Amino acid sequence: MRTFGAAILALLAWTSATQAATECPRKDALGTSRVLTVDPATYPRVGTKSFPNTLPLSDHEVVLTFDDGPWPATDRKILAALAHECVRATFFMIGKPASEHPELVRQIAALGHTIGHHTWTHHNLKYMKPDDAIGEIDKGIAAVETALHGRATTTPSTPFFRFPYFEMSPETLANLAKRGIAVFGADLWASDWNKMTPQEELKLLTGRLNAAGRGIILLHDPKAQTAAMLPAFLRYLHDHNYRIVHIVPPGPKTVSDQTH
Repeated sequence: MRTFGAAILALLAWTSATQAATECPRKDALGTSRVLTVDPATYPRVGTKSFPNTLPLSDHEVVLTFDDGPWPATDRKILAALAHECVRATFFMIGKPASEHPELVRQIAALGHTIGHHTWTHHNLKYMKPDDAIGEIDKGIAAVETALHGRATTTPSTPFFRFPYFEMSPETLANLAKRGIAVFGADLWASDWNKMTPQEELKLLTGRLNAAGRGIILLHDPKAQTAAMLPAFLRYLHDHNYRIVHIVPPGPKTVSDQTH
């Protein structure tokens, strides 16, 4: 907990000073290379595992995303690892645990991470009636917005959504498009829903990343093996000249007051 607290305080200081990623307190940290504004009108559906297109990333650029939180037991370790390296990520949150741990939702946002949406209880929406599926999406959005801002709304402050299991229907896709909500797939993942050691997960993920060269990476923050693997993965990115891209919605100012 002492290491976690120190790392969080360092990143909070960095955030409050609105310094550029290159001015991270740790000079040898991985850092966040740039901030990318993702406008749903331009990028309505991204991630080559599900869609033809993805984000405009250069070679050796990656976007870190975490699904299925908030999850206090593992998020503390994940946030500490990200803070230690001055890295910003995107957390696609489930509404029910967000309603149970609103202080953690706010803390993750306060640390500069982007908060996206991932339904109310992680049901497979493809096999639900369209109205029920949209209700599951909206209940999740409202719960996360309540945790973040104290008011229930189905208009997300960050219009980023990811389908559980990447399973979707034409009706739900059309509904999100009409509302200006970008749908995120992924370009690669660590398959961390399968049981494996942190070392095995690191080897699997780095092998896939080296083959792809760039992309949106999917991880799951409730997975203990992923939390344990993350510090070594971030060091791997640093040592092999990968660069972190932090995605944000249009509008809000970023840590450097610039978007690219």
